[in-house]
Amino acid sequence: MRKQMSNFLKIPLFFALFILLGLSFGFITFKILSFSRTVEVPSLANLTMLEANEALSKAGLYLKIEGEDFEPAIQAGRIIRQDIPAGNKVKEKRAIKVIFSKGPRVSSIPSLVQRLLPDAESLLMQKGLSIGEVIYVHSDAVEKGEIIAQKPEPHERLSGKITALVSLGPDELIYFCPDFLNKSIENAKETAESIGLALEVKGAGHIISAQKPKPGTLIKNTDKIFLQLREDTVND
Repeated sequence: MRKQMSNFLKIPLFFALFILLGLSFGFITFKILSFSRTVEVPSLANLTMLEANEALSKAGLYLKIEGEDFEPAIQAGRIIRQDIPAGNKVKEKRAIKVIFSKGPRVSSIPSLVQRLLPDAESLLMQKGLSIGEVIYVHSDAVEKGEIIAQKPEPHERLSGKITALVSLGPDELIYFCPDFLNKSIENAKETAESIGLALEVKGAGHIISAQKPKPGTLIKNTDKIFLQLREDTVND
C-alpha cells in the first residue's frame, strides 16, 4: 500500500518538474533568440530598389514598397524615406517600408514675354506657379517693367524655378547738353540722334533761336530737349 502511495505521489511531481523545466528552457531560448536576431537597420536613402534589397538582405531584413512621392532633390526611382530610421535595432526578418522618388513635379508654363511683371505673376498664381528669380537688365527695345525673356520657355516642362528677364528700359547716360543755338534744325536732329536725345521743336523756320536746357547743362540720354525756331541764315 505504501509503495502504491509513493508511486502515486511521484506522478504529479514528475509533471511539475517537467513543466518547470519546459518553462525554464523556453525562457532561456526566448532570451537567446531575442538577442541573436536583433539587427541594425541600414540607410536606404537615395538607393535604387536593387541596391536597397541587397543591403537589407545582408542585414537579414526585407524590403516593402509603400508608394511614391515627388522629390526634386532625388532622382526618380530612388528611395526618399524609410519607416524605420537607419541605425535603429529591429528583429531579424522584419520588413522595412520605403517610399520611392517620382522626381520633381513638372507642369507647363504660359508665355510671359511682353507682359508687365505684376501681370505675369498674377497669371502664374492662377496656375499655382510663381517666379523664383527676377533679373533686371537695360533694354533700348523693351519698355521698362516688361519681361524680355523667360526660362523655361513657354510650354516647356517645368522642373525647377521660373526665371524672368525684366527690362529696366534704356540705360541712362549722362551728357553735357550740346549747344544748338544758331544751328540749323537739320544739324540739331543729326547731333541728337547720334547720342539718343529726343527733341521737341516749336516755331517756324530752320534756325534755332533758343533751347532748354541751356548748353553745358548735365542731362540724361532719356531727357527731352526743347528747341525754338526762327527764320534766319545759318550761323555756323
